[in-house]
Amino acid sequence: MQQNHPKILTFAASDPTGGAGIQADIMTQTSLGCFPLSVITALTVQDTQGVKSLEPVSATLVNHQARALLDETKIDVIKCGVLGDVENIKVIAKIISDYPKIPVVIDPIIASGRGDTLITDEGLKMMIRLLFPVAEIITPNINEASLIITKNLFEEIKEDQFFIGKSLLEFGPKNILLTAADHDLTSPKVKNILFNHSGSTVTFEYQRLLLKYHGSGCTLSSSIAAYIAMGMTTEGAVAEAQDFTWQTLRYGLKNGRGQLIPNRFYWMTNDPEEDNEPKHH
Repeated sequence: MQQNHPKILTFAASDPTGGAGIQADIMTQTSLGCFPLSVITALTVQDTQGVKSLEPVSATLVNHQARALLDETKIDVIKCGVLGDVENIKVIAKIISDYPKIPVVIDPIIASGRGDTLITDEGLKMMIRLLFPVAEIITPNINEASLIITKNLFEEIKEDQFFIGKSLLEFGPKNILLTAADHDLTSPKVKNILFNHSGSTVTFEYQRLLLKYHGSGCTLSSSIAAYIAMGMTTEGAVAEAQDFTWQTLRYGLKNGRGQLIPNRFYWMTNDPEEDNEPKHH
């Protein structure tokens, strides 16, 4: 009898470079032993230097793609990345509400690594209102989190990860992993913090990598989804996913003139050392 791999349904845009988007999700989930199912929410024109254009897929087609899969396949986790537009967000929220027992992982992508905008202000507000309250975990970087707070809570941002993370909990997700690779760049260490709605926090620390990467956030959120699909607790999934993601960046691929691509299959050709892995306390 064939092995039954955990199944993840991902809503995301296509990235022809394979660095980010649905391609990154598929590679990450496959590398970790899961079976990826995908719903394309938008088509993009981009390279490793940036996004040139984005064309959302119609909400009707997004709905049909997802319903066809959900009607015949038992899904273990739903993962959301770039969702295209407001109408897509509404449709995806309705789909998720019809399957309330499936954990949801949301990567609230606002812009590309270069700063290209990937969601409108209206779309961001809709995502926060409809999707954050049903999320098992959201995975914003510190820049995305700061923008969410200033646009929706109208609070002055403090240079403090704990303030930012606890402010985000007001939007309703069960957990928040606040990543900080772009924070305190003078420090040789990066500190990410996991916030739980109960008030507990866990800090993860790892060695800073000095290069720039295209798709690190997609890799992290998809690996969290994969480990949750395998049956891990959210905290355990976050710990393992950061270790995996750090290694994919450490062995990143130079495929173009821009940022490096995370190597999700680093384990096939490299023997990663045990040191310098993320630590939590």
